[in-house]
Amino acid sequence: MNTAPNNPSVAKRSAARLAAVQVLYQMEMTGTDTERALQDAKDRRANEPKGRMADPDSSLLNQVVRGVSAQMEDIDGHVGRALSSDWTVDRLEAVLRAIIRAGAWELSARPQTPARVCISEWVDVAHAFYSGPEPGLVNAVLDRLAQTLRGGEMNKGA
Repeated sequence: MNTAPNNPSVAKRSAARLAAVQVLYQMEMTGTDTERALQDAKDRRANEPKGRMADPDSSLLNQVVRGVSAQMEDIDGHVGRALSSDWTVDRLEAVLRAIIRAGAWELSARPQTPARVCISEWVDVAHAFYSGPEPGLVNAVLDRLAQTLRGGEMNKGA
């Protein structure tokens, strides 16, 4: 993860993205509702020893989890169109699905995060979970989504 030790707020946002994937995964695997899952995550963090990882930005964590939960159908529609024709959202492994959904939500709902930064951050999250081709898939899907959702911004730097 790009924790940028000289910028604690960047590290907190990176930690929030990682925590959001964990919460979304828990929700999918256990059927836990949004607020209960967020509280469970907060309780777990309170009981964990403080390590090298920054505490997550709780505002961003809550926004991502609540946003994905509230807009799941729309997000899955966008993601489904960004996947290659032989893939569906349901066919994605659960952690990968959580990462892509969260990245898609951030691209659509947080214009203050530049699209390229957003994509890079979610690819970093994917690297925290996978060492194979999955981060490349996250990059490709989010790049396609960014072209659709933020085409003007994406084409400026090209």
